[in-house]
Amino acid sequence: MDYRVLLYYYYTTIEDPAAFAAEHLAACKELNLKGRILVANEGINGTVSGTVEDTNAYMEMMQNSPLFKDIVFKIDEAEGHVFKKMHVRPRPELVNLSLEDDINPKEITGRYLSPAEFMQEMQREDTVVLDVRNTYEYDVGHFRGAIRPEVETFRDTPAWVRANKELFEGKRVLTYCTGGIRCEKFSGWLKREGIGEDVGQLHGGVATYSKDPVAKGQLWDGQMYVFDERLTVPINQVEHNIVGKDHFDGTPCERYINCSNPECNKQILCSEENELKHLGGCTLECSKHERNRFIEKHGLSEEFVQQQLKWLEEMYA
Repeated sequence: MDYRVLLYYYYTTIEDPAAFAAEHLAACKELNLKGRILVANEGINGTVSGTVEDTNAYMEMMQNSPLFKDIVFKIDEAEGHVFKKMHVRPRPELVNLSLEDDINPKEITGRYLSPAEFMQEMQREDTVVLDVRNTYEYDVGHFRGAIRPEVETFRDTPAWVRANKELFEGKRVLTYCTGGIRCEKFSGWLKREGIGEDVGQLHGGVATYSKDPVAKGQLWDGQMYVFDERLTVPINQVEHNIVGKDHFDGTPCERYINCSNPECNKQILCSEENELKHLGGCTLECSKHERNRFIEKHGLSEEFVQQQLKWLEEMYA
């Protein structure tokens, strides 16, 4: 393929994140890249897409900078850009845990485990595997037997773990996330809190695990959620089990959509058939919303819309 997607992060010290972000945005645009990059005093975290030539130039630029000399890129092939625009934004934190006393991964973090080591260790009886992503990420794909915290955002995870501390007592805890950046902080927080007998993390995240020649993505069920226009990507090279369930009828599904109500915008798993039946809304109220984007996008007739709304009202009654 002529295009690639780069996923990366690097903890370093950036003295003036706002100035760096402006300069970095100009450099990315010069290379015709598209994507989303966050910059903070503690480092950089991004996903960009571009041609092989342009992504090579970007990686060379980053690796030649004293700030990012040891940066590692996860690379996916793509048919074209997976973003519409290029954004580089300064932020207080790369990942938001909202802790009073933040974690510095350069000072405390869990043991790094290679994909092969992680695959071996997560099968031990004295080990629990903790998914530190959001529920909608877990629902479309996860490691077999992994714990699913009931959280909507990453910053809610510490409180959930404290409330369910008994799950980790006397256990070795392994954490994982998409590219590894959330685990860098969260595994350090687990260690500082004294949760679990030992704390390890999947180094490089699931994005690295999927391409490892030993692990080959095994023991992963479903697909991995990604924060670009692809939405999901395959992981397990050996077998594929669908774990996602349609929001409306519970049938196997791996197709994510955003609710057609712009004031809701919730992501749900949904077949094309059910999306049409429900006019793209995740609830009756969203289907009936006056600014329903699905109706406008597909140019649905007033007659059809009223027919579907009548059916939905009878179904929800």
